[in-house]
Amino acid sequence: MQRVQGYQFKLELPAGSLNRPAHKTLVNRTLSLPSFCFLLLLIFSQQALSANDLEQCEQLLNSGQYQTCIEKTEAAILKKTYGSEWPLLKAKAELAVGQYAEAKQTIDAGLKRYSWSLPLRLKAYEIYQLNNEHESAEEFLNSIHELASRSAWRYTDASSLIALGQASLLKKADPAVVLESFYDRAIREYPEHKDAYLASGNLALSKRDFILAQETFEAATKKIPADVDLLFGLAKALQSGSPERSEKLMLQVLSINPQYIPAHLEQIDRCIHSEQYAEAKQRLESVLDINPHQAEAWSCLAVIAHFEHRPHEETACYWEALSHHDQNPKVDYQIGKALSEHYRFSEGAAYQRLALQKDAKFIPARIQLAQDELRLGLEVSGWEHALLAHQQDGYDTTTFNLLELKDQLASFKTLEDETFIVRMEAREAEVYGQEVLKLLHEAKQTLCKKYGLELDQKITVEIFPNPDDFAVRTFGMPAVSGYLGVCFGKVITANSPASQAEHPTNWQSVLWHEFCHVVTLELTKNKMPRWISEGLSVYEERQKNPHWGETMIPQYRDMILKGETTPISELSSAFLNPKSGLHIQFAYYQSSMVVEYLINEFGFDAMKSILSDLQAGVPVNVAIERRTKTLGELEQDFATYLTAEAKNFASEVDWSEQDLTALTSDDTKRFDDWIREHPHHFQGLMAYSRILEEENRTAELETTLKKLVRLYPQYTGADNACLRLAALYQKQERFDVEQSYLEQHAKYNPNALAVFQRLATLYQQQENWHAVYQACQDANAINPLDQETQQRLATACIQLNRPAEAVAAYQAILALEPHNPAETHYQLARLLQDTHKQKAKRHTLIALEQAPRFRAAHQLLLELTANTP
Repeated sequence: MQRVQGYQFKLELPAGSLNRPAHKTLVNRTLSLPSFCFLLLLIFSQQALSANDLEQCEQLLNSGQYQTCIEKTEAAILKKTYGSEWPLLKAKAELAVGQYAEAKQTIDAGLKRYSWSLPLRLKAYEIYQLNNEHESAEEFLNSIHELASRSAWRYTDASSLIALGQASLLKKADPAVVLESFYDRAIREYPEHKDAYLASGNLALSKRDFILAQETFEAATKKIPADVDLLFGLAKALQSGSPERSEKLMLQVLSINPQYIPAHLEQIDRCIHSEQYAEAKQRLESVLDINPHQAEAWSCLAVIAHFEHRPHEETACYWEALSHHDQNPKVDYQIGKALSEHYRFSEGAAYQRLALQKDAKFIPARIQLAQDELRLGLEVSGWEHALLAHQQDGYDTTTFNLLELKDQLASFKTLEDETFIVRMEAREAEVYGQEVLKLLHEAKQTLCKKYGLELDQKITVEIFPNPDDFAVRTFGMPAVSGYLGVCFGKVITANSPASQAEHPTNWQSVLWHEFCHVVTLELTKNKMPRWISEGLSVYEERQKNPHWGETMIPQYRDMILKGETTPISELSSAFLNPKSGLHIQFAYYQSSMVVEYLINEFGFDAMKSILSDLQAGVPVNVAIERRTKTLGELEQDFATYLTAEAKNFASEVDWSEQDLTALTSDDTKRFDDWIREHPHHFQGLMAYSRILEEENRTAELETTLKKLVRLYPQYTGADNACLRLAALYQKQERFDVEQSYLEQHAKYNPNALAVFQRLATLYQQQENWHAVYQACQDANAINPLDQETQQRLATACIQLNRPAEAVAAYQAILALEPHNPAETHYQLARLLQDTHKQKAKRHTLIALEQAPRFRAAHQLLLELTANTP
């Protein structure tokens, strides 16, 4: 044996391989150094070629060249190229194009050669399920841990660790343990391995931990920048927090791989969500061209058939979705979830129950069912499902948040009568709970009678002082802003005035809007598109109060005249991913104007007939054409109507587009001349007034602001002329003129809390108690949690001989924990002494307990006890 540079090699030849004389013996031969180096070079070059070929095939899969990938991997397998990656890659490509039987053959052949491969066994579990061989699939899943337990030392590579983690999750292992023991370890030890990041990020997505998912996928895409799976995962993680970036990433995914079905399905989901069913079906045809058996695509077709009231087609698509995996709970889950996103909670819940029949441990269906039932008012079973889901998976953020909310709701006070169940924070319930009930009954009386609805179940209304609690109850997660209230049909959720400190909104208009949803959703059995639902609610707000809801503003005028309206047939899409907050508010406004136009042109009975058609399952565009005119004519006529509304809006104002940049930065003299040439230009006058204010040109400022009020008195922006004039006159102590401008502004702005409070102060100084009373009522419709307003209201009620309302105001003050509670108890005692002597005595004693030297309370106590035996 010869030692060569530290290596020992012995080349043994088989007997008979050499034809030598019989007297010669076969001797050991050592490999020469040059021959040895050549052999090494040959081995390594073959391995390098194999690795390059594999990388090329992976790129083919990544770019959507699935058939080419199948052909090349098949060729490598036939050449006996070593590596379990080859059959795994081929099976992935076959699955992508729906060749499930062929994928089964591939994986079977692969396991004959690489029986020890955990990734192949995990893929076999998936493939056998798609061939409806569920028992064999479970055997493959069970075998993964059996192999690993026998030879743990063998399975420490990245692919095996990931397979073990995924198999553990399928066996309902603790996700945190899986993350730490398998995925984090794989990332730490193999930082260039894609699948470790993918598994970790997808686990975070499944638990709705979008921050962790984003961090994971961000790290992965820095190392592997053009991988469609990782880019898609990052796009999913960013959907709620950064929708614009998410959309760019989705487009990037499709530019790399135009055949990438998950990205297509995301676009299809958005089409369905915005009720663009024709476009969704076109996109689904493209998906089914790639994979004719794609279960989620068939589920989407079932959803569309459901919305379009084609039950036979829905059934056919449903069974097609289950044809290759008849125990797949994701099919029912996805259909039900899509239905619930369109407020069809009862139908959605039925599908979730089917999903749980297929797999009682399928947690997404359990969570969705919990939310559906809570939104349907089925609280007992809804909370039971939430608790069970949390017990099965303690890491899911939705159920965790829901159960935290349940504890919070337990502290709320419930006000219940024959029609409503109102839940509020205890203090708020004491302050304005009865006003909430009063308003709801007025809404019921007005709207149920108008629409011909008889309620057959109590309506639940929950009002949350914490916006995160509102978001969890409504959307299943905190930190969702931009919503004042939501109606699910029989359940209304709303933010309370306590959550709107910076931007107060009239809570009465919010509840009126939401109760209108109760009426229209009940009438249609929740079978109505979003635009007509929102349009009717905003319309009914304006019917109650012309200045509630959305009304024309300069920005809307501009959008209308620039052709930025959405066609009626696509109007629901305007609520999905709007460009800005202004655009979604414009969607509400345009929807309400379509409703107003339909009612004005064709009568309210036509609208009721449309709602009746929707309840029967007639598509909205068909229902509208049946009760009005063809959609094409309607689109044209409505555009003419809305354009006329825009052109007639503040018709004396010059709305022309002007570049004011140079004027605002140039000398004032030039701006003075420009204003003389454009005396009615609204934006110019606004900019000019700000310069006059900066230069303390008070007389000219006053004149300019008055002109603005005359030209456009309805303007309620924060910089409106009415409020600026009022502030100017208050500073000059010209309170009568201040009051007149505050009153003018108050006519148009039902959310002007500070204005109503200031008016109440001015009226009180004049002892105009009727005006004080009304101003306080208007202020309380925005924020009833202000002690000073309640105090003024109590005083006005006493002066106006409204003792019951005065008592309510003082009770509200007590609930708000006043600085001088003894005085409040004393005033309550005085109000109650003639009608409720025992209550009056109790309040007097409390006042004396808190202020023992309170002489007036002592005197009142003597009066209350004078005739007591």
